[in-house]
Amino acid sequence: LFIMISSIFIVDERQQALKLRFGQVIGNVEGYRDPGLYFKLPLIDNIAYYEDRILPIETSSLEVTPLDDRRLVVDAFARWRIIDPLSFRQSVQNEDAALPRLERILNASIREVLGSVVSDAILSDDRVELMLRIRESARSAATTLGVDMIDVRLRRVDLPQQNLQATFQR
Repeated sequence: LFIMISSIFIVDERQQALKLRFGQVIGNVEGYRDPGLYFKLPLIDNIAYYEDRILPIETSSLEVTPLDDRRLVVDAFARWRIIDPLSFRQSVQNEDAALPRLERILNASIREVLGSVVSDAILSDDRVELMLRIRESARSAATTLGVDMIDVRLRRVDLPQQNLQATFQR
């Protein structure tokens, strides 16, 4: 009974899984994406589960210098999903290890895109187009991790505190 129960694994509709034998991926290398009941060799095979849902990531406040040299403090968040569990496992192993790398990718994309325009464009209606450019830049960098950047939003764009005081005094 124990052997029979330990030879079955269940993939929930919110998960995807990889079958591992001694740490190496075996079987379906694309992973088990469809929910259902699957079989494994007891005590030899292990199952690594990964989220199949859209996951959030928030960046810490980031200072960006646009083309007109006005420093801005930017707060952003993104939504991402694991699209290739095999390359995700090979590059970062799990979601907790992926978050710092995705935050670095997102911060680099924000600095790259917002550093190439003037601050008036960031604060105007062009902001939507800039968020799309940030998403595409982050998406191309994140595909090596087996991740898709679904959406990037700039939550807050402000002057730094010292510049804000000088602006009010002026």
